[in-house]
Amino acid sequence: MRKGLKSQLLTVIVCLPVVACTVGPDYKRPAMPVPAEFKEIQGWKLAQPRDHEISGDWWKIFDDPYLNSLEQQVDISNQSIAQAEAQFRQAQSLVQGAKSAYFPIVSGSLSANRFRAASGQSVAVSGVRSLFNGAISFAWEPDIWGKVRREVESNEAAAQASAASLQAVRLLTQATLAQNYFQLRALDEQIKLLNDNVEAFAQTLKITQNRYAVGVAGKSDVVQAETQLESARAQAIDIGVLRAQLEHAIAILMGKTPAELTIPVAPLNANIPAIPVNIPSQLLERRPDIAEAERLAAAANAQIGVAKAAYFPNLNLSGTNGYQASTFSNLLTNAARYWALGPAALALPLFDGGARGATLGETIHSYDASVAFYRQTVLVGFQEVEDHLAALRILEQEIKVQEKAVAAARKAVELTTNQYQAGTLSYLNVNTAQTAALNNEITAVDLLSQRLVAAVLLVKALGGGWSTAQLPNQDEAGGDVEWSQFLPIPVK
Repeated sequence: MRKGLKSQLLTVIVCLPVVACTVGPDYKRPAMPVPAEFKEIQGWKLAQPRDHEISGDWWKIFDDPYLNSLEQQVDISNQSIAQAEAQFRQAQSLVQGAKSAYFPIVSGSLSANRFRAASGQSVAVSGVRSLFNGAISFAWEPDIWGKVRREVESNEAAAQASAASLQAVRLLTQATLAQNYFQLRALDEQIKLLNDNVEAFAQTLKITQNRYAVGVAGKSDVVQAETQLESARAQAIDIGVLRAQLEHAIAILMGKTPAELTIPVAPLNANIPAIPVNIPSQLLERRPDIAEAERLAAAANAQIGVAKAAYFPNLNLSGTNGYQASTFSNLLTNAARYWALGPAALALPLFDGGARGATLGETIHSYDASVAFYRQTVLVGFQEVEDHLAALRILEQEIKVQEKAVAAARKAVELTTNQYQAGTLSYLNVNTAQTAALNNEITAVDLLSQRLVAAVLLVKALGGGWSTAQLPNQDEAGGDVEWSQFLPIPVK
């Protein structure tokens, strides 16, 4: 009889997962209209076949060794990435915690009691006695309606979202560092321009002073030349403030204090690379923020199933197998052995004041909000790619026009200076021409900096060198996944 009950219980435990069902809607990625091509792609210089993919170290396409050395330190020390990595590991733990509900809770106990039994006709023994007890018990709630499976599904999707979020933080940090670096190099170029013009203005001042000494030029010409010279010196000094701030920002992105990083002055020599721009639909697979939003929608969808499972009864099974004896030496003998099955309880709330309905409504509305957020994230992704494609195309045209303006301004400085020395023009004409030339040269450097930043932002908008294939996927893996392999940086 005892073996029969145990056999029946074992049969129930084995068969329940087989006959169980999973309530709630199965997830399908929300539909999103995708254009056939980007609007601003017309006229874009396509990359060669060998450049059809952006690598993980995407910043190397700018071919700047110093930028490469800075970017390589971001993963190691940046604290925002470390925070996102810790949150990803936290999500991993939640997945494991959800999976634990598949199995029964097994507990063991060992106790010893010393007591005095009252004497009397109804008591078999009396006096001071000992009682030793050792038992193993289990409690299990079979996942008949798929509540645990939906919870695991939700937590796995949330962990995938966390992995994508980690990559989004990495990409944002890398892109921000590249932007700051190119802006810093542009300031170096502007400081060089100002210092070169300071030398030219000093030479012009010397000529003006000589002409004033012989009575050819007026005192006002000397004052104007001095004003122009000191103004250029002040501009060069003022740019140093912004350069220092950018250097400090780069240090923080690298996880260092500003005192630990000094970036030497260097010219702005980077070129605009040929950036591969794929069809718009691939943007859904390459941008980590889009992948994160889509995975959050999947997690919210699974929670609907968890809420629906609350409408069905819960089955709780329990059992105990142990030993009990009055002496410790007899504790593990067959005579001291006992077992118990049950209680087996089937419970269903009949009235809860609408709590389950409210919870179900909450999960449905949360899913709707997640879908809307996903679609908005996709739209923003398309916008950012179009914005930066347009910026690169228009800035290229503007730079060509600006180069002509710089050449004309330099020619004007040469002509007016010669005419001033010949006495046919006043110093005001020289001052105006030199100021215009300096402003045009600074504008040309600024446009090049803007184009480099737009190129960085385009790479970021395209998802860098990342794709959703890097997300941990239970179905494709055929079972449990070693989640740590998806960490972008080693676990410390």
